[in-house]
Amino acid sequence: MFSSANTIWVLIAAALVFFMQAGFAMVETGFTRAKNAGNIIMKNLMDFCLGTPIYWLLGFGIMFGGSGALIGGFDFMVRGDYSSSLPEGVPLMAFLIFQTVFCATAATIVSGAMAERTKFAAYCLYSMAISAVVYPVSGHWIWGGGWLSELGFHDFAGSTAVHMVGGVSALIGAKMLGPRLGKYDKEGKPKAIPGHSLTLGALGVFILWFCWFGFNGGSTVSATGDDSLLSMGSIFVTTNMAAAVASITVMCITWIRYKKPDVSMTLNGSLAGLVAITAGCDVVSPFGAAVIGIIAGFAVVFGIEFIDKVVKIDDPVGAIGVHGICGALGTLLTGLFAVDSGLFYGHGISFFITQLIGVVAVIAWVTVAMVVIFAIIKHTVGLRVSKEEEIDGLDIHEHGLSSAYADFMPSVDTLPGIKAAVTSNKPVSEEIPVTRVSVSKEGEKAHKITKVEIITKQSKFEGLKAAMNAIGVTGMTVTNVLGCGLQKGATEYYRGVPLDMNLLPKVQVEIVVSKVPVSLVVDEARKALYTGNIGDGKIFVYDVEDVVKVRTGETGYDALQGEE
Repeated sequence: MFSSANTIWVLIAAALVFFMQAGFAMVETGFTRAKNAGNIIMKNLMDFCLGTPIYWLLGFGIMFGGSGALIGGFDFMVRGDYSSSLPEGVPLMAFLIFQTVFCATAATIVSGAMAERTKFAAYCLYSMAISAVVYPVSGHWIWGGGWLSELGFHDFAGSTAVHMVGGVSALIGAKMLGPRLGKYDKEGKPKAIPGHSLTLGALGVFILWFCWFGFNGGSTVSATGDDSLLSMGSIFVTTNMAAAVASITVMCITWIRYKKPDVSMTLNGSLAGLVAITAGCDVVSPFGAAVIGIIAGFAVVFGIEFIDKVVKIDDPVGAIGVHGICGALGTLLTGLFAVDSGLFYGHGISFFITQLIGVVAVIAWVTVAMVVIFAIIKHTVGLRVSKEEEIDGLDIHEHGLSSAYADFMPSVDTLPGIKAAVTSNKPVSEEIPVTRVSVSKEGEKAHKITKVEIITKQSKFEGLKAAMNAIGVTGMTVTNVLGCGLQKGATEYYRGVPLDMNLLPKVQVEIVVSKVPVSLVVDEARKALYTGNIGDGKIFVYDVEDVVKVRTGETGYDALQGEE
């Protein structure tokens, strides 16, 4: 007997978990360089598109097609009888799509850790392998009636089954690939390689946070009865609590360690809290969820630093720390903070030991399986792109995409034979003859032409513009630039690694004067820009040989004057 409420809830949750693909795509794209953005999007798309038929053909049967201790069974295209495995009131097809989106989530975690240097074909092969075998086998142990399930192992929504599986796979993949070019110097010291868009990264985190309510809440697979509704409300609260507290924790840690709150690491903190609470969100209290969030916050900061600085594995987005470390940690903490069976609530250590056995067993299985899979891929199609391809970016070499942002950039006409319209039939030499004048008045020297170049803070531009207008400067060229002076910018950190040279946003103003005295321009500019602090800017003064006004052909002093 099917339940409409249960079925609708499972399908809504499946849609939310599917949308997590968008969240992962935005996080990974934002935390990596723009020249690889198209490749990141393509990998996240293929994780789901390849995983869907592969999981239908093989994975679902291995995970739920029997009650064996190690493996379910082989049920090609899901044609068997799953009545004993289905949640109450939920039809097979609804349960299939619900489990499919979870499988795709485990696969896509690896994309960020292997970003910017992995062959696209190799990644597709990995994605099919984890969806067909690796995830379903350990998933059967935990959720399909396997030996861990019989032992009493508790992983409600997948801290271990989904996130740790993805995190361990990311660790193996990133280790076998090696670091990106330029990530470590000759002494092995890590160098910061900032992502190109924290805005995209933040959008991805908010999408994931929102979808996590379906990821955890939907794992009740039930929306009927008072117990289900009470459990669902509690799960929403604990999920949200852990994420929020972990974010605050990471913000405070980075504020103390790096002197400023680190944006990208704090975003990782939000995800760390969500991953850590996923195993026990149904059995811990809000207080327990808050403590788990605090512990996850510390774990993700020091875990990412340990992976980067000590183990020297290059993980551009922090997937190993967020999903691997916090997935395992959250599962173990369930053994401590579960209200009905946890050690801290007076129920003994046996449940914690069970959780520990499960974590160790899954790590061992995924490690062995992924080492074999990546080794086969490495020695057949190859794992890593060439140095030239990595330097140029994977977008152009793997996908023929010059830029993932081409449509959002200013463009100019590049069509051959296109010229500006001319309103006169006379030759240019006759219409606007160029006459060079060496003196402005008899007996006087020609007016000197000088270029004044000012580089300063963007916030000072409006004041500078007003000051120049007040003294009669009639024109200027303004450019947004990046730069630093002798101090090499303020000392900044990216994910705990100091930036070698911090290029700060500046504005460059170019003014060419003849009538207005140069000394007046310089004096007024200094008055407008001066604060007495480092970073006020520089003023450069150059001699200009000549100026030609294109429309009239006037040169020198006359070319710089406006119409009378």
